[in-house]
Amino acid sequence: MNMQFQLNDVTKKLPKHLHKFVVKQPYEEYTAQNQAVWRYVMRINVDYLSKVAHKSYIKGLAKTGISTEEIPYMDGMNRILKDIGWAAVSVDGFIPPNAFMEFQAYNVLVIASDMRTINHIEYTPAPDIIHEAAGHAPIIANPEYAEYLRRFGEIGCKAISSAKDYEMYEAIRLLSILKEDPNSSDKEINAAQEEVEFLQDNMGELSEMAQIRNLHWWTVEYGLIGTLENPKIYGAGLLSSIGESAWCMKDEVKKAPYSIETANINFDITKPQPQLFVTPDFAHLSLVLEQFANKMAIRKGGLKGIQKLINSKNLGTIELSTGIQISGVFTNVIADENNKPIYFQTTGLTALSNRDKELIGHGVENHKGGFGSPVGKLKGINIPIENMSPRDLEAYQIYEGKRIFLEFEGGLKVVGDVITGTRDLRGKILIISFENCTVTHNETILFEPEWGTYDMAVGKEVISAYGGAADINSFKDESEVSKTKTHKIKYSEKERALYSLYEEVRSMREANSVSEKNLTIIFNQLKKDFSNDWLLNLELYEVALQHHFLIQEEILSYLLVLQKNETYKKLIENGLNLLNVEQSEI
Repeated sequence: MNMQFQLNDVTKKLPKHLHKFVVKQPYEEYTAQNQAVWRYVMRINVDYLSKVAHKSYIKGLAKTGISTEEIPYMDGMNRILKDIGWAAVSVDGFIPPNAFMEFQAYNVLVIASDMRTINHIEYTPAPDIIHEAAGHAPIIANPEYAEYLRRFGEIGCKAISSAKDYEMYEAIRLLSILKEDPNSSDKEINAAQEEVEFLQDNMGELSEMAQIRNLHWWTVEYGLIGTLENPKIYGAGLLSSIGESAWCMKDEVKKAPYSIETANINFDITKPQPQLFVTPDFAHLSLVLEQFANKMAIRKGGLKGIQKLINSKNLGTIELSTGIQISGVFTNVIADENNKPIYFQTTGLTALSNRDKELIGHGVENHKGGFGSPVGKLKGINIPIENMSPRDLEAYQIYEGKRIFLEFEGGLKVVGDVITGTRDLRGKILIISFENCTVTHNETILFEPEWGTYDMAVGKEVISAYGGAADINSFKDESEVSKTKTHKIKYSEKERALYSLYEEVRSMREANSVSEKNLTIIFNQLKKDFSNDWLLNLELYEVALQHHFLIQEEILSYLLVLQKNETYKKLIENGLNLLNVEQSEI
């Protein structure tokens, strides 16, 4: 197998079905202008965020091996991240929410490998390496926050999705890709935007996955911490955006206390956020997460849990009170007058497990056509089957070789010849297998003898329901990496010529070997051929300042002319302010 990433103590624990989302970091594709954008954003951020970010941020930059001078190599980050029990892998843009959460559960950050263009230097609609590496990584150096992130992934990857969630994911992924690509047409972008807005307006009741994705957005991505009057930034979306990190501190952006109600507040990933939520501390994040988890089907089970799985139309699992787990696509449930499930049914490949390990003889090859079973207690008998001792089972004539009639509360009837029983290590009976078996509910036949052996799961109630399989090895991995790929930007000859100039200036600065003559030649070429490029002029001005070249005045004058363009005004102003601070220290 051709691995796209190096295995280490953390990543070697990743299940194989997540490997397909990992791509090789395309470091050689980053242009010299990309490197300059990274350097500009990071230097501005570190200067500004040292005043407004949570105290863990600046300390975390050093701990996670992230430099302001160059885009980080993933391998280098991993060598440092392993010391705090984490790792990072490179992915292509957005990946499905459940996969994203599962990576997090294994202490692995997924880092979008692309780099924002200069046109989106303040805010990018697509995930990029600034957002992921410089936004997420530094904060996980805080142990309390890192545990919140891991726990969030652990709970989030079990959330039940709706049938529309994946459709929304694909629509947002396409829109973000188109918006980041300077070669996209307005027609393409508008059509993608309309599709996202249509889906947002027609999602129906929010699924667990949609709700927990909202919680993730308003904390991990766009969270503030402290007081409403004096909040600090910890969300990666804010930490990585020089536009929004300043914007979010203004009074125009509403600040509200973070609570479980935030799960119902949707977001638009392609626009700056109109309101943000403030947690008093990282411990409160974990409190809200537990409050939400307590409402999820994984902890509530019951009829609603099965109904969520049926509505999702995706692979899911229920666990009965005995510990037996049934994984498949759930298609039917029968409930009694008290809204308690008395029978459930899957269709297609199904596997039975206990403690997340598939039971021998009960994989998908044994249950190709689905699985159905009663749930509950026998009518008129106080002791549930799961609590019956061998003596009780004999007394009620439930033993091998015996033809028995079982009537459950709610009207389910099972008649057949007992073949055997399957127990767990503690002796609790999980499955009773029958030959010549008929299962009925009132007049409805649910299983007939001609269908073969009937395996009845034992359990008085459904204690849990969640997305995905109990044993990840039970099912062939049929999830797919999105067919919509991040666009590889095609550069013109003129653009490549500009990037060569960026590379020259970068080499001069790093080697600390530069002549005023060479600098002047580059400056004149910029004015002649690339009159709108402000960032390289800013870098030229920095080098001229450092070496006290006379041309610094001419470059500054030209920057001030460029600054009259509203598109660059604030960007140039921020850059000059940063240089003035550095100049006073030389």
